[in-house]
Amino acid sequence: MKPKKITVNDKMQKGYVYYLTEPVGKNFHPDFKPELTPKEMLALGVFGGKYMNDCRKEFPKSWFKNAKLSKNKNIKLNYFGVDASLPLAEWRRKGWIYPEDPRGWFQWYCRYYLGRRIPEEDLRQIKRWKAMRRHYMAVKIHCLRGDFGCRPKQRQALLHWAYDSRRI
Repeated sequence: MKPKKITVNDKMQKGYVYYLTEPVGKNFHPDFKPELTPKEMLALGVFGGKYMNDCRKEFPKSWFKNAKLSKNKNIKLNYFGVDASLPLAEWRRKGWIYPEDPRGWFQWYCRYYLGRRIPEEDLRQIKRWKAMRRHYMAVKIHCLRGDFGCRPKQRQALLHWAYDSRRI
């Protein structure tokens, strides 16, 4: 596969260039097995619909066909109808933001899914993704299968990390 050059110009990045070196949705690290694609996550309702407002040109149009988006954060758009996000300023304070992905994990995942690879950063983000498993297990242990009213914040947070908490 010949690498495809992507140039990003949005509110948070100007002139950022990366290359897609893997086929879309393929050749993931063996420890990284997300249950949802970025398109599925956007259609389910994540991040109060606010996440992808100014960077749609970077990603496939098909991802936005059924996406639940809003100019302002609207918690009602989240699948479980609850707020399960911290503000971006808090993400920065905790050191979770990598300079190449100023919007955080989901931006990393979208780019990874498209085929961008940054080995060291990919391992860091996959480690963070795997750490969410504790929330998956908490829902599984404490909730009846399909009881979406049980631990909705944890279920919504899991959706934000590409775990399909509707299956628990």
